[in-house]
Amino acid sequence: MSNQTVDPPTLDRYECQACGYVYEPAKGDTKGHIPPGTAFEDLAPTWRCPVCSAKKAAFSNVGQAGAPSGFKENLGFGLGVNKLTPGQKNLLIFGGLALALLFFLSLYGLN
Repeated sequence: MSNQTVDPPTLDRYECQACGYVYEPAKGDTKGHIPPGTAFEDLAPTWRCPVCSAKKAAFSNVGQAGAPSGFKENLGFGLGVNKLTPGQKNLLIFGGLALALLFFLSLYGLN
């Protein structure tokens, strides 16, 4: 384990390919007695997935929490929406749908 102080939101999350469990450094692993703020690389080689007991090698990097989704080389394409975080994309999509519904319902006032 490393004794360095690292900001947990800047650490990458890792997903178990067997069951889909996501190890988040900001939360740690209460079942394995891993404290919050522990990077995935600092976990012991014998650490296992707390859900399915898969080995550490079964995990793949899924990036930081709240980071834009997709490949980094594709973030510059499109109309700027590739640089949005998943939460911002949800707000844009569902906000647009709510606005369209509002416009549709306003057609009833055209008598």
